[in-house]
Amino acid sequence: MPRPNLTTERLALFGTLLATFGELHPACDHWVQGSKTASRKRLYGEDLVHADGTPAAPDTTRPTMTTSALGRRAVACHVASYTAVQLGATIAITRAFGYRVTPTALLVGAAINAGTHAAIDRGALLLWLAKRTGKTGYIEHCQAVRLDDEGKVSKELTGPGSSWMELDAALHRAIGVGAAAVTTYLATRPGRRR
Repeated sequence: MPRPNLTTERLALFGTLLATFGELHPACDHWVQGSKTASRKRLYGEDLVHADGTPAAPDTTRPTMTTSALGRRAVACHVASYTAVQLGATIAITRAFGYRVTPTALLVGAAINAGTHAAIDRGALLLWLAKRTGKTGYIEHCQAVRLDDEGKVSKELTGPGSSWMELDAALHRAIGVGAAAVTTYLATRPGRRR
């Protein structure tokens, strides 16, 4: 059984990391992420487009990429900003309380959150998990209704107000529990260097 002070240290660090990871997730998804990034990160396809998302003409001289490449670029931008905010906040909060998380522990926790965030936000993994767990009916039933400037109503599968977004957030936060646990273990294991 661990020493009481080590147990207290681990529980305090785990709680701090869990709160930081979990509570920053919505801020990073809704305030830090740009609207173009949010609308492009699930794009797939082989059609050629420019970096601004406009379709490329066959005789264009401007650089082009596939729609899938644009989607991957968008999710990479989002994950980079998410990770920067998460790392900065984690360092600031733990140091403000007089604790230094080892660089290895910080980077492993950030890598867990970043890698899974990218995979989930691209959409294919979330949809695969939804199919495996019987949640596709939930996704199809709880879509968001949008009203455009002309008064035309449309439905949206993945945006704010949809069950897709709720499942996305729940999955990110559940993974944050694991990332916080791994970071805590690595930061407090015997023989660690600070």
